[in-house]
Order: sequence, then C-alpha cells, then structure tokens
Amino acid sequence: MTHLQAGLSPETIEKARLELNENPDILHQDIQQVRDMIITRPDIGFLRTDDAFILRFLRARKFHQTEAFRLLAQYFQYRQLNLDMFKNFKADDPGIKRALTDGFPGVLENRDHCGRKILLLFAANWDQSRNSFIDILRAILLSLEVLIEDQELQINGFILIIDWSNFSFKQASKLTPSILKLAIEGLQDSFPARFGGVHFVNQPWYIHALYTLIKPFLKDKTRKRIFLHGNNLNSLHQLIHPECLPSEFGGTLPPYDMGTWARTLLGPDYSDENEYTHTSYNAMHVKHTSSNLEREASPKPMKRSQSVVEAGTLKHEDLGESENTQPLLALD
Repeated sequence: MTHLQAGLSPETIEKARLELNENPDILHQDIQQVRDMIITRPDIGFLRTDDAFILRFLRARKFHQTEAFRLLAQYFQYRQLNLDMFKNFKADDPGIKRALTDGFPGVLENRDHCGRKILLLFAANWDQSRNSFIDILRAILLSLEVLIEDQELQINGFILIIDWSNFSFKQASKLTPSILKLAIEGLQDSFPARFGGVHFVNQPWYIHALYTLIKPFLKDKTRKRIFLHGNNLNSLHQLIHPECLPSEFGGTLPPYDMGTWARTLLGPDYSDENEYTHTSYNAMHVKHTSSNLEREASPKPMKRSQSVVEAGTLKHEDLGESENTQPLLALD
C-alpha cells in the first residue's frame, strides 16, 4: 500500500483492486502517465495536477488512463466554459447558501450497505422565486467536491434519490433543455464520481417526458442506472436497504432533517440570515474566460414535500409502466 491509499480499509483496497483495476505497485506510474498527457491540451488551464487529485479521475474511469485524462480535461474545460458558475464557489455564496439551507442537496450521514454516500433531492421544495436551477446545480457540485475528498467515496461512489412527489408541471416547465444539458455535462461528463444509481420515486408523467429532452445529451452507455420506481418502494428497497433510508422512503431511519448537510458546510448557525463566515471548501479550479449564466433569487419561505409514502398518487399503470423498476440512465 502506498501513502496514496493511507486510511483506506483493507476491504476497500481489495475492492479498488477488483473493481477498479487499482494496483498499488504501479499507482505512481499510472498517475504520471495521465499527467504526461496534459501537454496535449494547451487550451485548458489544468489548475491542479497533484497525485491525489489525478488519482480520483483514474478511479472514476477504472484506471483507463486515456479516459481518466479525458475526464480531467473535461473537468477543467467545463469550469472554463461556465466561469460564472464557479465564481465565489463556496458555501457562503448567497445563492449556494440558499440552496443548501433548502436541502439541495440532502446528504445522509450513514452510507448504504455498499459503502456509498446517499444524496437526496426533494424536488417539490424547489421554490423557483428563491433558488435558481443554476444555484442548485452549484450547490450539488460543491457538495460533491467536498465529499469526493474522501478516498472511500472515490472507490465506493454515490447514490442519488430524487423524490418527485408534489413536483408540479409548472416547476417542471422550468427544466429547459439548455439547463438539463448543463447539469448532465457537469455531472456525467465532467466530474470524477462513481454513481451507483439514480433513483426516481413518485415521478409524474411529465418527468418521463423530460427524458425525451435529455436523451440527445446522453452517451449510449448511460441508460442503465436511473431507476423509475413510481410508488413501488419495494423495488427501491431491493437496491437500497431500508435501514439505510429515512422514513420518507419507507426506511427505518427518522425523517430527514433538511439542515443536516447545510450545517456541515455552513456551521451551526446555518439558518442565520446574516453572511456566513465558515466555509469548508473554496477551491475554484477555474481559468478565467468569458461566460454568461442568468440567476434569479428572492427569498421566500421553503415548503417541504410530503412523505413519499403519504403523498404518492401515481401508480405504474397510470404511467403506462410495467410493475418492474425501469432503468433510465446512468451517470458513470
């Protein structure tokens, strides 16, 4: 074991070897070979190239060096092309702060049975007069930046659960092709994370319609790990054990406290309307180029969506689905 694997459990090191082709004997050579490719992209400002940073890209692409370098290049290129998204890219930025305090995203303290971190999104809580979609995306990306520092998560990965109950057609109409494309590029194509599953719960018919909008932006291999459960919590529990889930998803844990992750990033006074001084992450990783992204945000009280168990009204037959869970897309 090299110092780059320090702190990892023997089980996780073995998992990295079996699933990711990680070999501690040649780890530094693998990293250097990726680093040597940087000269092929003089158009990109690679603002961080240390061993630990490059290693997460190798893990995200199972030590395929060319693919790892492509992901590394896309990571920085995405930041260059969307500079406004990464200005003041820290937890106390007003837009990010509002999104975090409204639970975008939620992050469960415990991991699932595979060691993956579980992220939650309660879609109906999106108050569009308070949070722009861009700021929610920024808060998600910032959260992933913080979480991916954990080597265990670089290897084990993440799970995302989206509760669509009470998400209105009017809210859905704001999910335009351009901002959906921006999110897919930021998560699927430009971030070194392993997503083991993206689970939709209580999705209405118009969320299915959104798939036709995002389909042109997806790679051929990215249609396996979003699962549409509808109201079928049993199918969700077959993939994520109930003891890992809060009661909103039929789990044995208490209801999710929206402030849990916000407190981690903002400190104990996260609900204070004054400016925050505590910041856990402030790495820009961007090169200055021009970009325009519009934002809108005027404070308004947040409303929390009801429990999936209580609020779910759509059934598979209402959506024209079979009783089986349907995979839609993967972020890998």
